[in-house]
Amino acid sequence: MKIQERTGAGSGRGTAPGQPAGERLPSAPRERKPALAALAVLLILVGALGATVLVLRAGDRIEVVKITEKVSAGKPIPGSAIESVMVAEDSGIDYVKWEQRNALSNYRAAADLTKGSLLVGSMLTDKKGLPEGKVVVGLSLKDGQYPRGLKAGDVVAAYRVGDAKGGSGGSSGDGGESGGNDALLVRSATVDTVTGTNDGIGGGDLPVAVVVNQDEAPALTQAAANGAVSVVRLSTNSGD
Repeated sequence: MKIQERTGAGSGRGTAPGQPAGERLPSAPRERKPALAALAVLLILVGALGATVLVLRAGDRIEVVKITEKVSAGKPIPGSAIESVMVAEDSGIDYVKWEQRNALSNYRAAADLTKGSLLVGSMLTDKKGLPEGKVVVGLSLKDGQYPRGLKAGDVVAAYRVGDAKGGSGGSSGDGGESGGNDALLVRSATVDTVTGTNDGIGGGDLPVAVVVNQDEAPALTQAAANGAVSVVRLSTNSGD
């Protein structure tokens, strides 16, 4: 009798009030989210891979020149207009490296350079731009209006040898209808280019471009349009 009572008392453990003895409450099932777990693992792997790539790419970065202010075409690039920046090395892009910045004094901007652009070789030219206040005027000189062997770099003086009224002036500067030195158009001009031959053989006009002061250009251009310009060589190009 005592054994049965103990057994009955033991069988009632863990039962809720009003629930038959011997029946346990069901435990809540564990919630499993395999998709979230897989996503977390994937994010960890991506982060680790990204960090590895950054470390590897750090050794392939180079220091290049960046433009910090606008530089107009034909102008030199001042030191105040550049700064260094690190970029990924690319064999297909001809970056101007920061270590090459001192050589920029030998070049000018081939086109307008905008702020924030990275400098590459195609943006530069070794052709010197015109000094401030200078312009290039084209002349078409006939036989007798230019010295034999005229070439780029020569320094010349330009004279008016005729005008719309048919007057003429001497190259000495004391001829022409106006008289005095009015026949002198340009006291000193530098020959920029000479197209064709001017060895005195054959005939035809000789295209010549000269660099003159901007205020001398209107009179020279007008005289050139009338075919009334003659040039006298003052000095020859010392480079030849």
